[in-house]
Amino acid sequence: MGRDTIDILIVDDQVGVRRLLFEALSDEGYKVEMAASGAEALNTLARSIPSLIFLDMKMPGMTGIETLHEIRAQYGQLTVVMMTAYGDGEIVNQSRVLGVEHYLNKPFDLNDVRHLAKLLVSNNKESA
Repeated sequence: MGRDTIDILIVDDQVGVRRLLFEALSDEGYKVEMAASGAEALNTLARSIPSLIFLDMKMPGMTGIETLHEIRAQYGQLTVVMMTAYGDGEIVNQSRVLGVEHYLNKPFDLNDVRHLAKLLVSNNKESA
């Protein structure tokens, strides 16, 4: 098919968050890619569809919600976990309408991240 295989895509404008998640999830054996923006995430998705996407809500340029709209339009119902340091109820409601069921509040516990990744990646592989 010509596509790379990855398990998880991390989309966050903060390099520290990307690296932290990358290391934690790579150490668990997942093949992980990172993107610093919504546009970069869409470029990554054009070549590889992950089982799970961790997507920051607030990013400069294309926001998490705008990125999520594009993901849904182009790729359907990929599993997305929204990440936020802000408790913006409107953004959470918008993402729920777009099919997001899981959220991580920053700062997050890496054990919670690992557990959520294990649950969601294995569920997606079973249903594939």
